[in-house]
Amino acid sequence: MSERILRALRLKTDPGVFFTTVGVILLFVVVTFFAGEWVGSVFGSASGWIMTNLGWFYIFGVTAFLGFLIWIALSRFGHVRLGGDDELPEHSTLSWFGMLFAAGIGTILMFWGVAEPISHFATPPRGSVEPGSTDAASEAMAFTLYHFGLHTWTIFALPALAFAYFIYKRKMPPRVSSIFAPLLGDKIFGPLGKTIDIVALVGTVFGVATSVGLGTLQINAGLNELFGIAMSPVVQVLIIAVVTTVACISVALGLEKGIKRLSNLNIAMAVALLIFVLVTGPTLFLLKGTVESLGVYLSTLPELALWNNVFPASDDLASWQNTWTVFYWAWTITWSPFVGIFIARISRGRTIRQFVFGVLGLPVAFSVLWFGIFGMASFHIELFGSGGLVEAVVDDGDIPGALFAFLSNYPLATFISGLAVVLVVIFFTTSVDSASMVVDMIASGKDDEVQASPTHQRVIWGVLMGAVGATILAGTGEGGLTALQEVITVIGLPFFIMGFVMMYSLVRGISSDMGERPPTVTRQWRRAYSAEELEKHEEAPSPEPVHPLYHIPDEGEQDDGAPVTVADGAEATAEKD
Repeated sequence: MSERILRALRLKTDPGVFFTTVGVILLFVVVTFFAGEWVGSVFGSASGWIMTNLGWFYIFGVTAFLGFLIWIALSRFGHVRLGGDDELPEHSTLSWFGMLFAAGIGTILMFWGVAEPISHFATPPRGSVEPGSTDAASEAMAFTLYHFGLHTWTIFALPALAFAYFIYKRKMPPRVSSIFAPLLGDKIFGPLGKTIDIVALVGTVFGVATSVGLGTLQINAGLNELFGIAMSPVVQVLIIAVVTTVACISVALGLEKGIKRLSNLNIAMAVALLIFVLVTGPTLFLLKGTVESLGVYLSTLPELALWNNVFPASDDLASWQNTWTVFYWAWTITWSPFVGIFIARISRGRTIRQFVFGVLGLPVAFSVLWFGIFGMASFHIELFGSGGLVEAVVDDGDIPGALFAFLSNYPLATFISGLAVVLVVIFFTTSVDSASMVVDMIASGKDDEVQASPTHQRVIWGVLMGAVGATILAGTGEGGLTALQEVITVIGLPFFIMGFVMMYSLVRGISSDMGERPPTVTRQWRRAYSAEELEKHEEAPSPEPVHPLYHIPDEGEQDDGAPVTVADGAEATAEKD
């Protein structure tokens, strides 16, 4: 029956994965709409238990992922190319960076750029400094960069690297289950593999829907600031409808014409906004503060990377790490399959070393600049200016309006706030359209290069994501977003465990493909008890490699690809035919 439905709808996808995923998502939406409090209670209890009892596991795990990525980039595996051995990168570094940033946390940086530093400035996480002081400002920047620096991009980079290797080196389907091929073998094409993909799809849609909700609230706050448009579910549904329509047009145009152009546009606009704040604000203070913030981040990173709030300063701060850091990691990892496959898709042809240091380096460097400028500018307003940000963001809880309250202290406030709204819309759009493309790839198991999906099939996923966000906001308001956050915290746990399996599977796969490492050969020395003997031995030549050291067998040829053997430390005595 499902096959007939696919033909009727002219879809080219896996019916089991597609219809099961859509069914689970719609069921959740319906249940949340009619019984939002019950959903919040059930998942709230589960997520509360996870945060309380497994928060340390998240803190340790992400740091372990980061250490693994640095190790694999610096190891002998670092030269392995994500694609053919002679394949070159498909996109320029600038375009690659723009798409990395837009698909990753562009919307989140716009949302939290002012709100997070000010929140930690007003309520220091560790309670060891005076709120609102210069020491509180330094600690606020350390935690903000910890949340949006290396660790966040580590969560994206690990699955992205695994996807890139298994999709473009081993030519596997663009699915989460492909990563587990070294462990599961052909079972990835059976019920077990499809179950992994369905869980990944559901988690990804929920994770992106949370970003949709946050972006919608911020756009609504900007329109309220500019035109007095009320903060209401009706307005938010209209915003989602407009943005989803633009995103669907973009995804219909494809990666090159749609997503790539929007990504280049929004990174240019983001840089322009950053420069505006730097030039029209206290420029010297911001430059010095950004450099100092980087130093504070790097100096405290080893401590924060394993900090578990074992000795909270007060009962109020006992759960701080759970509601901030642990939630961030759990949330981020739910949509890491989408970001991971998208990053893999645009990174084909780069080596593992280029990939790791590019994904961890370029976006993190921009994040340091972004939070350094906006965070230090916010502190300057509070410490030396008119103030009011702590009152608006922390006391009144207007986190969506934080950016616009901040911009009201700058020249051309109305015009710049309007541009900021447009920038949020574009970031929002690129997240939805890139997510639609990737989710469609996971569901169908086919890359566009192998089988181009029907345009309306990719659009379905964009509409579905917008519908999820709209239904949650319209049906239960902020309570719906809270329920969604509780759900993805629970869903994030199996994703997190998958991360450890990914590391093992990736190393096992690369090791198998590279074959055994050639034996280490050194010059062979004899005893030297005189200057003449030492000089004689020093003149002896060092061993030279015999090429080719490896033989790559043709299809059907029985050959294990073992290296040649080397005898006497200098000459090859055998060579494989």
